[in-house]
Amino acid sequence: MKTLTYSIGFAAAALWGGMAQAADDVTLQLKWVTQAQFAGYYVAQDQGFYEEEGLNVTIKPGGPDIAPAQVIAGGGADVVLDWMPSALASREKGLPLVNIAQPFKSSGMMLTCRKDAGVASPEDFAGKTLGVWFFGNEYPFLSWMSQLGLSTDGGEDGVTVLKQGFNVDPILQGQAACVSTMTYNEYWQIIDAGLSPDDLVVFKYEDQGVATLEDGMYVLEENLEDPAFVDKMTRFVRASMKGWKWAEENPDEAALIVLDNDETGAQTEKHQKRMMGEIAKLTAGSDGALDPADFQRTVDSLLSGGSDPVITKDPGEAAWTHMITDAALN
Repeated sequence: MKTLTYSIGFAAAALWGGMAQAADDVTLQLKWVTQAQFAGYYVAQDQGFYEEEGLNVTIKPGGPDIAPAQVIAGGGADVVLDWMPSALASREKGLPLVNIAQPFKSSGMMLTCRKDAGVASPEDFAGKTLGVWFFGNEYPFLSWMSQLGLSTDGGEDGVTVLKQGFNVDPILQGQAACVSTMTYNEYWQIIDAGLSPDDLVVFKYEDQGVATLEDGMYVLEENLEDPAFVDKMTRFVRASMKGWKWAEENPDEAALIVLDNDETGAQTEKHQKRMMGEIAKLTAGSDGALDPADFQRTVDSLLSGGSDPVITKDPGEAAWTHMITDAALN
C-alpha cells in the first residue's frame, strides 16, 4: 500500500507540475491583414517573448469584412487592435471597450490627392469626390469634414464620399480627387503604380489638427475585474512591447518575420521593409502606456464634429486604464 501511495503521489505531482507549466491561451485579433503594421506581435511570437511569459498567443489576421469590435463582442478574441475613434464609437453604442495599451504614439492617416484634380489645400475639397474607408475607419474623416464645415452629402458646397475599397484604384482611375492612405502603406502603392510625389499633395491628419490614436489594444471592461485575466494581459502587453522595441531596432529582420507569417503570399519584401521603416516612426517614443493628453486630444477631435459628431459625450477615464501597463512596465 505504501508503494501505491508513493506512486499516486508522484503521479499527482507530475500532473500538477504539468498544469503549472501549461501556457495561458491568448487570442489577438488584428485590425488588418498580416503586414508590418503588426510587426511587434509577430516578433514577440517569433522571438519567444510570449513563451517566456507563459503565453500561447494566437494571432488572427483581419480583413475588409472583419471589424475587431464585432469579433471581441462575439467572444472571438481576448484582445483586439483598433483605432480609438472606432473603439470609442463602439463604447458609446454599448460595447464597453477599454484601452489597456497604446503602442502607436503618432498617426499615419493621410488624405492623398492628385494636383491635377485641382486640390492644393483643404479649401479645395468642396465639390470634389473623396475616397473614404469605412468599417470604423471613417470616423476621423467625418470629424475633419465637420470641422471644415463641409457636408458629406455631395454638392458644390460639400464633398461626395466614395466608399473606398482597401486599395487606391479610385485615384489612379480618376474616380476620386483624393483617397485615404496611410504613411506606411497605400501612399506607396500610389507611387509604385506610376504617380510621382510631385503629382500629389498629401494632408496628414496630424498636421490638420484632427489626428486620432490608432492601433491601440482593447479588451472588454468586465474582463478587467478578473485578476487572472489582468495577469494574463499584463504578461501579453509586456511581451508585445518587447516585440515592438525589437522591431524598431531591427526593422529589416522584423519585416522578414512578418513575411514568414503571411500565409497569403501577397506581401513583398520591398514593401514590408519600407512599411516597417514607416511604422517604426509611429511607435517611436511609446512604452505602451497611453498618454492621457493623447486620449483627450482624440476625444476632443471626435466631439468637435458639429451637428453630427462621432461621439456625443466624453467617455472619461472609464475608456482607458494604466492598470495593465503599470504592472507590465514595472
